[in-house]
Amino acid sequence: MKRTLFKWLKTLLVLYCIIGIALYFFQEQLLLRPTALPPSYKYNFNIPYKEVNIDYNASTRFNIIQFQPAGANAKVVLYFHGNKENINHYAVFADNFTKQGYAVWMCDYPGYGKSTGTINEAILYKEALEVYKLASKEFTPDNIIIYGKSLGTGIAAQLASTQPCKRLILETPYCNIVSLAKRYAWMYPVAYFSKYKIPTTTYLQATTVPISIFHGTDDGVIPYKHAIRLRAAIKPTDEFITIPNASHNNLNDFPLFHQKLDSVLAH
Repeated sequence: MKRTLFKWLKTLLVLYCIIGIALYFFQEQLLLRPTALPPSYKYNFNIPYKEVNIDYNASTRFNIIQFQPAGANAKVVLYFHGNKENINHYAVFADNFTKQGYAVWMCDYPGYGKSTGTINEAILYKEALEVYKLASKEFTPDNIIIYGKSLGTGIAAQLASTQPCKRLILETPYCNIVSLAKRYAWMYPVAYFSKYKIPTTTYLQATTVPISIFHGTDDGVIPYKHAIRLRAAIKPTDEFITIPNASHNNLNDFPLFHQKLDSVLAH
Protein backbone atom coordinates (compact mmCIF):
# COMPACT_ATOMS: atom_id res chain seq x y z
CA MET A 1 0.00 0.00 0.00
CA LYS A 2 2.76 2.42 0.97
CA ARG A 3 4.75 1.49 -2.12
CA THR A 4 1.72 2.21 -4.35
CA LEU A 5 1.08 5.52 -2.61
CA PHE A 6 4.73 6.52 -3.00
CA LYS A 7 4.60 5.59 -6.68
CA TRP A 8 1.55 7.82 -7.24
CA LEU A 9 3.11 10.70 -5.33
CA LYS A 10 6.28 10.37 -7.38
CA THR A 11 4.26 10.38 -10.61
CA LEU A 12 2.30 13.46 -9.52
CA LEU A 13 5.53 15.24 -8.58
CA VAL A 14 7.06 14.46 -11.97
CA LEU A 15 3.93 15.73 -13.75
CA TYR A 16 3.93 18.86 -11.58
CA CYS A 17 7.54 19.57 -12.53
CA ILE A 18 6.98 18.88 -16.23
CA ILE A 19 3.95 21.18 -16.38
CA GLY A 20 5.80 23.85 -14.41
CA ILE A 21 8.78 23.72 -16.79
CA ALA A 22 6.42 23.92 -19.77
CA LEU A 23 4.65 26.92 -18.27
CA TYR A 24 7.98 28.69 -17.80
CA PHE A 25 9.32 28.09 -21.30
CA PHE A 26 6.00 28.59 -23.11
CA GLN A 27 4.58 31.45 -21.05
CA GLU A 28 4.93 33.94 -23.90
CA GLN A 29 3.02 31.66 -26.24
CA LEU A 30 0.24 31.48 -23.64
CA LEU A 31 0.16 35.23 -23.02
CA LEU A 32 0.87 36.55 -26.52
CA ARG A 33 -0.94 35.48 -29.69
CA PRO A 34 0.57 37.56 -32.49
CA THR A 35 -0.01 37.26 -36.21
CA ALA A 36 2.92 38.59 -38.21
CA LEU A 37 2.54 40.25 -41.62
CA PRO A 38 5.11 40.67 -44.40
CA PRO A 39 6.54 44.17 -44.97
CA SER A 40 4.79 44.30 -48.35
CA TYR A 41 1.35 43.67 -46.85
CA LYS A 42 -1.26 46.27 -47.84
CA TYR A 43 -3.86 47.22 -45.26
CA ASN A 44 -7.45 47.75 -46.37
CA PHE A 45 -9.42 49.86 -43.91
CA ASN A 46 -12.70 51.71 -44.36
CA ILE A 47 -11.36 54.74 -42.46
CA PRO A 48 -8.70 56.99 -44.04
CA TYR A 49 -5.31 56.14 -42.57
CA LYS A 50 -1.60 56.70 -42.79
CA GLU A 51 1.04 54.06 -42.10
CA VAL A 52 4.14 55.13 -40.17
CA ASN A 53 7.20 53.20 -39.01
CA ILE A 54 9.56 54.00 -36.15
CA ASP A 55 12.97 52.36 -36.57
CA TYR A 56 13.95 51.88 -32.94
CA ASN A 57 17.16 49.95 -33.59
CA ALA A 58 18.70 47.68 -36.22
CA SER A 59 16.28 44.82 -35.51
CA THR A 60 13.24 46.60 -34.05
CA ARG A 61 10.66 48.52 -36.04
CA PHE A 62 7.38 49.77 -34.62
CA ASN A 63 4.57 49.86 -37.16
CA ILE A 64 1.78 52.39 -36.52
CA ILE A 65 -1.51 52.96 -38.30
CA GLN A 66 -2.83 56.51 -37.91
CA PHE A 67 -6.58 56.57 -38.55
CA GLN A 68 -7.85 60.00 -39.53
CA PRO A 69 -11.16 61.65 -38.55
CA ALA A 70 -13.33 63.25 -41.20
CA GLY A 71 -12.78 66.80 -39.95
CA ALA A 72 -9.96 68.65 -38.23
CA ASN A 73 -7.18 66.57 -36.72
CA ALA A 74 -6.44 68.41 -33.46
CA LYS A 75 -6.68 65.57 -30.94
CA VAL A 76 -5.56 61.95 -30.81
CA VAL A 77 -6.16 58.64 -29.06
CA LEU A 78 -3.06 56.50 -28.59
CA TYR A 79 -4.57 53.01 -28.69
CA PHE A 80 -2.68 50.04 -27.20
CA HIS A 81 -4.43 46.85 -28.22
CA GLY A 82 -4.83 43.38 -26.75
CA ASN A 83 -2.80 40.21 -27.16
CA LYS A 84 -4.45 38.92 -30.35
CA GLU A 85 -3.27 38.98 -33.96
CA ASN A 86 -2.45 42.57 -35.03
CA ILE A 87 -4.00 45.93 -35.93
CA ASN A 88 -6.31 44.25 -38.44
CA HIS A 89 -8.19 42.73 -35.51
CA TYR A 90 -8.66 46.05 -33.70
CA ALA A 91 -9.16 48.52 -36.55
CA VAL A 92 -12.94 48.11 -36.27
CA PHE A 93 -12.81 50.04 -32.98
CA ALA A 94 -11.20 53.14 -34.51
CA ASP A 95 -14.62 54.47 -35.50
CA ASN A 96 -15.49 54.86 -31.80
CA PHE A 97 -13.03 57.76 -31.75
CA THR A 98 -12.83 59.14 -35.28
CA LYS A 99 -16.56 59.88 -35.23
CA GLN A 100 -15.82 62.11 -32.23
CA GLY A 101 -13.12 63.99 -34.15
CA TYR A 102 -10.12 62.09 -32.78
CA ALA A 103 -7.27 60.66 -34.79
CA VAL A 104 -6.48 57.12 -33.60
CA TRP A 105 -2.93 55.81 -33.57
CA MET A 106 -2.69 52.02 -33.21
CA CYS A 107 0.72 50.41 -32.90
CA ASP A 108 1.60 46.75 -33.24
CA TYR A 109 3.96 45.24 -30.69
CA PRO A 110 7.18 43.50 -31.85
CA GLY A 111 6.21 40.32 -33.65
CA TYR A 112 2.68 41.57 -34.28
CA GLY A 113 1.68 42.66 -37.78
CA LYS A 114 4.54 44.45 -39.50
CA SER A 115 6.39 45.37 -36.31
CA THR A 116 9.68 43.56 -35.81
CA GLY A 117 12.08 42.78 -32.99
CA THR A 118 12.08 40.74 -29.80
CA ILE A 119 9.13 41.31 -27.50
CA ASN A 120 9.47 41.69 -23.74
CA GLU A 121 7.95 43.89 -21.06
CA ALA A 122 10.61 46.59 -21.32
CA ILE A 123 10.24 47.00 -25.08
CA LEU A 124 6.48 47.36 -24.74
CA TYR A 125 7.00 50.41 -22.53
CA LYS A 126 9.69 51.78 -24.82
CA GLU A 127 7.45 51.44 -27.85
CA ALA A 128 4.62 53.24 -26.06
CA LEU A 129 6.99 56.08 -25.22
CA GLU A 130 8.21 56.33 -28.81
CA VAL A 131 4.62 56.53 -30.05
CA TYR A 132 3.92 59.24 -27.46
CA LYS A 133 7.01 61.21 -28.50
CA LEU A 134 5.86 61.11 -32.11
CA ALA A 135 2.36 62.24 -31.13
CA SER A 136 3.72 65.07 -28.97
CA LYS A 137 5.21 66.64 -32.10
CA GLU A 138 1.69 67.17 -33.44
CA PHE A 139 -0.56 67.31 -30.39
CA THR A 140 -0.42 69.09 -27.03
CA PRO A 141 -0.81 66.89 -23.92
CA ASP A 142 -4.36 68.17 -23.29
CA ASN A 143 -5.31 66.76 -26.70
CA ILE A 144 -3.80 63.30 -26.15
CA ILE A 145 -5.89 60.45 -24.73
CA ILE A 146 -4.12 57.21 -23.84
CA TYR A 147 -6.29 54.13 -24.32
CA GLY A 148 -5.56 50.50 -23.45
CA LYS A 149 -7.53 47.35 -24.22
CA SER A 150 -6.89 44.08 -22.36
CA LEU A 151 -3.11 43.43 -22.55
CA GLY A 152 -2.65 47.05 -23.63
CA THR A 153 -4.20 48.42 -20.42
CA GLY A 154 -1.02 47.91 -18.40
CA ILE A 155 1.09 49.44 -21.16
CA ALA A 156 -1.25 52.44 -21.41
CA ALA A 157 -1.27 52.87 -17.62
CA GLN A 158 2.52 52.86 -17.47
CA LEU A 159 2.70 55.54 -20.17
CA ALA A 160 0.07 57.73 -18.50
CA SER A 161 1.93 57.47 -15.19
CA THR A 162 5.03 59.03 -16.74
CA GLN A 163 3.81 61.33 -19.54
CA PRO A 164 1.28 64.20 -19.50
CA CYS A 165 -2.01 63.60 -21.29
CA LYS A 166 -5.68 64.52 -21.12
CA ARG A 167 -7.05 61.20 -19.85
CA LEU A 168 -6.36 57.51 -19.46
CA ILE A 169 -9.06 55.05 -20.57
CA LEU A 170 -8.81 51.33 -19.85
CA GLU A 171 -11.02 48.61 -21.34
CA THR A 172 -11.05 45.25 -19.50
CA PRO A 173 -7.87 45.85 -17.44
CA TYR A 174 -6.03 43.57 -15.00
CA CYS A 175 -4.30 44.36 -11.70
CA ASN A 176 -1.05 42.78 -12.86
CA ILE A 177 0.00 39.85 -15.02
CA VAL A 178 1.21 37.79 -12.07
CA SER A 179 -2.09 37.80 -10.17
CA LEU A 180 -3.93 37.08 -13.41
CA ALA A 181 -1.62 34.13 -14.12
CA LYS A 182 -2.25 32.79 -10.61
CA ARG A 183 -5.90 32.37 -11.56
CA TYR A 184 -4.90 29.78 -14.15
CA ALA A 185 -1.80 28.32 -12.48
CA TRP A 186 -2.54 28.79 -8.79
CA MET A 187 -0.48 25.77 -7.79
CA TYR A 188 2.77 27.26 -9.12
CA PRO A 189 4.99 30.11 -7.79
CA VAL A 190 4.28 32.21 -10.89
CA ALA A 191 5.58 35.38 -9.23
CA TYR A 192 9.08 33.91 -9.35
CA PHE A 193 9.19 32.72 -12.95
CA SER A 194 6.85 35.10 -14.76
CA LYS A 195 8.73 37.12 -17.38
CA TYR A 196 5.93 39.68 -17.47
CA LYS A 197 4.75 41.59 -14.40
CA ILE A 198 3.01 44.71 -15.82
CA PRO A 199 1.75 46.06 -12.46
CA THR A 200 -1.21 48.11 -13.64
CA THR A 201 -2.27 48.90 -10.07
CA THR A 202 1.09 50.52 -9.32
CA TYR A 203 0.92 52.63 -12.46
CA LEU A 204 -2.61 53.81 -11.71
CA GLN A 205 -1.54 54.94 -8.26
CA ALA A 206 1.06 57.17 -9.92
CA THR A 207 -1.32 58.57 -12.57
CA THR A 208 -2.56 62.10 -11.90
CA VAL A 209 -4.80 62.59 -14.96
CA PRO A 210 -8.48 61.49 -14.99
CA ILE A 211 -8.99 57.74 -15.41
CA SER A 212 -11.97 55.88 -16.86
CA ILE A 213 -12.19 52.09 -16.58
CA PHE A 214 -14.65 49.87 -18.47
CA HIS A 215 -15.26 46.25 -17.49
CA GLY A 216 -17.98 43.67 -18.10
CA THR A 217 -19.50 41.55 -15.35
CA ASP A 218 -19.28 38.34 -17.43
CA ASP A 219 -15.63 38.64 -18.44
CA GLY A 220 -14.18 35.12 -18.46
CA VAL A 221 -10.64 36.15 -19.41
CA ILE A 222 -10.01 38.90 -16.86
CA PRO A 223 -12.77 38.35 -14.29
CA TYR A 224 -14.75 41.32 -13.05
CA LYS A 225 -13.80 40.55 -9.44
CA HIS A 226 -10.13 40.76 -10.48
CA ALA A 227 -10.47 44.11 -12.23
CA ILE A 228 -12.65 45.66 -9.54
CA ARG A 229 -9.64 45.64 -7.23
CA LEU A 230 -8.37 48.56 -9.31
CA ARG A 231 -10.97 50.78 -7.65
CA ALA A 232 -8.67 51.06 -4.66
CA ALA A 233 -5.88 52.37 -6.89
CA ILE A 234 -7.77 55.16 -8.65
CA LYS A 235 -8.78 58.58 -7.41
CA PRO A 236 -12.28 59.32 -6.00
CA THR A 237 -12.95 61.49 -9.05
CA ASP A 238 -12.07 58.68 -11.48
CA GLU A 239 -14.64 56.34 -13.05
CA PHE A 240 -15.08 52.58 -12.87
CA ILE A 241 -17.84 51.84 -15.35
CA THR A 242 -19.50 48.45 -15.10
CA ILE A 243 -21.14 47.01 -18.23
CA PRO A 244 -23.66 44.37 -17.04
CA ASN A 245 -23.60 41.03 -18.90
CA ALA A 246 -20.65 42.08 -21.09
CA SER A 247 -17.78 39.63 -21.59
CA HIS A 248 -14.15 40.27 -22.44
CA ASN A 249 -14.45 40.88 -26.16
CA ASN A 250 -17.93 42.31 -26.69
CA LEU A 251 -18.14 45.60 -24.77
CA ASN A 252 -18.45 47.31 -28.13
CA ASP A 253 -21.82 45.60 -28.63
CA PHE A 254 -23.41 47.34 -25.63
CA PRO A 255 -25.14 50.73 -25.95
CA LEU A 256 -24.09 51.63 -22.40
CA PHE A 257 -20.42 51.29 -23.36
CA HIS A 258 -20.85 53.72 -26.27
CA GLN A 259 -22.94 56.11 -24.21
CA LYS A 260 -20.32 56.34 -21.49
CA LEU A 261 -17.37 56.41 -23.89
CA ASP A 262 -18.92 59.18 -25.98
CA SER A 263 -19.49 61.16 -22.80
CA VAL A 264 -15.86 60.75 -21.74
CA LEU A 265 -14.54 61.73 -25.17
CA ALA A 266 -16.77 64.80 -25.30
CA HIS A 267 -15.17 66.34 -22.19
